[in-house]
Amino acid sequence: MASPPPNRLARETSPYLLQHAGNPVDWFPWGEEALDLARRSGKPILLSVGYSACHWCHVMAHESFEDPETAAVMNELFVNVKVDREERPDIDRVYQTAHQLLAQRPGGWPLTVFLDPEDQRPFFAGTYFPKEPRYGMPPFRDLLVRVRQWFDENREEVRAQNRRLQAVLDRLEPAPGERAPLSDAPLRVARERIAHAFDNQSGGFGDAPKFPQPSGLDYLLRYWRASALGEDPDTQALYMVSLTLVRMAEGGLQDHVGGGFFRYSVDRFWRIPHFEKMLYDNGALLALYAHAHLATGEPLFARAANDCADWLLGDMRSPEGGFYSSRDADSEGEEGRYYVWTRDEIEALLPADELRVVERRYGLDGTPSFEGKWHLAAREPLHETAAALSLDEGEALATLRRARERLAEARARRTPPGRDEKQLTAWNALAIRGLAIAGGVLGRPDLVDAAAAGTDFIAARLWRDGRLLASYKDGEARFPAYLDDYAFLLDALLELLQARWDGARLAFAVALADALLAHFYDEENGGFWFTADDHEPLIHRPKPLGDESMPSGNGIAARALQRLGFLLGETRYLDAAARTLQYAAPALAEHPQAYVTMLTALEEYLSHPEIVIVRGDAGEAAAWRDAVTRIYAPRRLVFAIPADAEGLPGALAERAARPGTTVAYRCTGTRCSLPIESLDALAAELSSGRS
Repeated sequence: MASPPPNRLARETSPYLLQHAGNPVDWFPWGEEALDLARRSGKPILLSVGYSACHWCHVMAHESFEDPETAAVMNELFVNVKVDREERPDIDRVYQTAHQLLAQRPGGWPLTVFLDPEDQRPFFAGTYFPKEPRYGMPPFRDLLVRVRQWFDENREEVRAQNRRLQAVLDRLEPAPGERAPLSDAPLRVARERIAHAFDNQSGGFGDAPKFPQPSGLDYLLRYWRASALGEDPDTQALYMVSLTLVRMAEGGLQDHVGGGFFRYSVDRFWRIPHFEKMLYDNGALLALYAHAHLATGEPLFARAANDCADWLLGDMRSPEGGFYSSRDADSEGEEGRYYVWTRDEIEALLPADELRVVERRYGLDGTPSFEGKWHLAAREPLHETAAALSLDEGEALATLRRARERLAEARARRTPPGRDEKQLTAWNALAIRGLAIAGGVLGRPDLVDAAAAGTDFIAARLWRDGRLLASYKDGEARFPAYLDDYAFLLDALLELLQARWDGARLAFAVALADALLAHFYDEENGGFWFTADDHEPLIHRPKPLGDESMPSGNGIAARALQRLGFLLGETRYLDAAARTLQYAAPALAEHPQAYVTMLTALEEYLSHPEIVIVRGDAGEAAAWRDAVTRIYAPRRLVFAIPADAEGLPGALAERAARPGTTVAYRCTGTRCSLPIESLDALAAELSSGRS
């Protein structure tokens, strides 16, 4: 039987959309062609949203979208629109919210929404639907017929429901209120509520499925550090972070052969993951593990960070310097096939001295953990493995590394999971930030090099006429960027500038901040819209405050603008950050644990960040910076700026050094010290502070 001709998705660059280009479904990408056809024909829109690494998206595609009979029903009854949620997070965000309102339960992917052709308002929504009746759900083909019949026979009811839904969407953003003084109460309440959900046995929060939640862990680590400066250190906060990071790094969430972290664990013990690898998770976890190593000195955290960074550079980096989006969960039609092992495979690959360490460390003498095979997860801490085999810990670690190299070489001969090679600005920014932080903590200039190259890639390929674009693939940059793109990149640049000063990158940061204020900031009420003022209108323009799988764009924008505002003495940035926090204050008071990124901005609003500027010979200034960044101080920013740097903007121009000298300035908020003329004096000055 001949394959159907390619549909309109064949002209797209998204790997997810291209996966569906050969479907018998007459797919359209989201755009005026599809919307106009729906209006003219009166057919409802069937909107299907997913992404290339999504397992259940693949399942629904194989069951229904590749089936000619199902496709025929879809083509007859609907205008079918396919969206990559990673390219169009604006569309995904709006219709995920609508799904939750209509279905009264959380959404997910694939997202399946039926829209009124006149105004794109949804009247029915779900996620995955099976081809045959199971999981308590009707068969998809029957559902299609029933949805269309109900739409045709109940037009007035559909319109009335759409009006009610629109009214709810319009009320989702907090109403402006009085600008009450901001307090630290939400910081304490969030800490207690997070602790209430903590799993004392396995780390993490809640039950299965268990997600890493790097924003929440970062908040707890910062909370511990702030408390450690007082008389009553919050050791439980540090324990929650440490236990979780140990369990994730030792368990199956980390890829013990290739490095990097999978998306989430299907069990509460972090043993078996959902095998997707996402760039945004790994960028955030890289920064977190590096900071945790800096805070605790734990070698395991440094090893996890190094392995994560090596995976990013080795597997996810494009020749142009950007970073790819994800690795699929499936290969050769099976989830996890690339990552799991039989006992016979491992025995054939490893010599006896390596096999006995691997066997003990990963429990290969026990019951297979994944469908008759082993997904490697540590059974016991490394020191226990070493002791049981009469080895010292360093020898056991070296043996494991040799074994890992053999396993990695063998695994590389397998068919790898698909890689989504589009490069997203926001996700690249999270990777850049992680690499810049880890490069400094781990003493790896190659990571800083990669962060700098990633930034230069964005500046060259995704920055045009003072505006960002959101996605790049095959030489083509597309889609106006979103709040997260600007905010995350601004935040990443502030970290990169600490790792390696560059005046052009500071200018880029200023341009990003100005674009944020010009196109995303709500001058009337405070806060930042998710889409720009000239973006395509959708049924709702959200102003999201909470953390989801990625940190809150509003929270990152507020924190980064505060930091840049204090660095440059620019009150516009400080005012916008303050008004964003005031806008968010009611939400922070009610459910602070859902807004931990915003809480870090609140923390730095209440206790201003400490900014250390070192001026002098480039090498000596960098040495001073490295000396004072050897402790974990999350509210301290240290910039080593060569004495001959020119064109410094704002207050930076006032922080100078005489020729042949190196000096430092310690600034807290808007107050700066006189020049500090020795490293010992700087260390003494900083030790008296509370960063």
